[in-house]
Amino acid sequence: MPLPFRSLLLFAGLVFSSLLSAQTAQPAREPVPVDRIVAVVNDEVITLRELQARLDSALGQLQRQGTPLPPREVLERQMLDRLVMDRVQLQHARENGLRVDDVQLDQALQRIAANNKMTLAQFRQAIEADGIAFARFREDIRDEITIARVREREVESRIVISEGEVDNFLSGESGESSREEYEVAHILLRAPESASPEQLQKLKAKADEVLARLGRGEDFAQLAAAYSDAPDGLKGGNLGRRTLDRLPSIFAETVAALQPGQVAPPLRSPNGFHIVKLVARHGGGVIPAVQQTRVRHILIKVNELVSESDARHKLEGLRDRLKHGGNFAELARLYSQDGSAPKGGDLGWIYPGDTVPEFERAMNELAPGELSQPVKSPFGFHLIEVLERRVQDVSEDRRRMAARQTLRERKLDEAYQDWLRQARDRAYVELRLEER
Repeated sequence: MPLPFRSLLLFAGLVFSSLLSAQTAQPAREPVPVDRIVAVVNDEVITLRELQARLDSALGQLQRQGTPLPPREVLERQMLDRLVMDRVQLQHARENGLRVDDVQLDQALQRIAANNKMTLAQFRQAIEADGIAFARFREDIRDEITIARVREREVESRIVISEGEVDNFLSGESGESSREEYEVAHILLRAPESASPEQLQKLKAKADEVLARLGRGEDFAQLAAAYSDAPDGLKGGNLGRRTLDRLPSIFAETVAALQPGQVAPPLRSPNGFHIVKLVARHGGGVIPAVQQTRVRHILIKVNELVSESDARHKLEGLRDRLKHGGNFAELARLYSQDGSAPKGGDLGWIYPGDTVPEFERAMNELAPGELSQPVKSPFGFHLIEVLERRVQDVSEDRRRMAARQTLRERKLDEAYQDWLRQARDRAYVELRLEER
């Protein structure tokens, strides 16, 4: 069973490779004119220079992937919309106190460098050798992590799965056949909140136009890059390989009836219109084993008497003591404000989904024997140490947990798109791209 959160290494590594390719493969274009404002998002602006830099990077990424390039002016409009969506999410993060501090950012960069088999110094040299300012790259990674945390807080942590849904899922399991994987791509044409009948009619006509172009043999990935409002548009709209139970429910029944290469007529959802293509099917197999983590922690709660800064400072002091030979179990028994304190903070073997997202994400990033920085969760601040990991077959008593996680993944994409649509509609956005 896959872990519930995507690894930071994945998207950060993609940012790294796409930025490098943008420098080596970007097409020649006319010199950038005098900078100007192309969009206003609440009280911030997006400039033409910023848009052109992101556009060049995207074109380089598409070329690296071998995707036929859409007209530059079409991709320019799509890229501006994505910049607006990023800005909306980053503003939301600031308003709600979500931030990635320099320590967390440095740890992420070290993991990216290690994933590319480099030291951090070598990684920085590789970035700068291709003409990319490392300070800019660093801030781009900070923004990517921040947006991931917005998604985690506003969407992932709020998805509720009822016991009835779990019961229905388990009673409907079909054994081995349920493990067949479907490689799916999609194009989303997002509808605004409370869209009028006229707006929906125009959007449906646009979806029909895209479907007709696909019918004439045009490339799906190219049209996804040009038209899709989903974050994965520049990846050709590809959702990767998933079993039916992990696809958004609106896709599952449709995809099951398609043959590889076929495209379904536009599907209507609260988010707009979806055009779905079945890329390939991959044979089923046994239900995969899951990774368990044995972990312990020290929890300091935040309340009227203990501020966030006080809790963090307390844990930083305890962390320093542990780094200088302190005994974790003894300190947990003395200071942890958690039911695990009498056991030295030991939480035992943890399955994916057993803990809150903030705790699980931090835990998953630690190697056995590694001690975290103070980690904030709804319960307060934690100091986390991973003791060991193992891979276990899913025993009968864990089937409900596995089912619950699968149902969460099924709902996640739909919920995130719905949240993005609402956030975009709440923001003041003024587009000025056509002003030449």
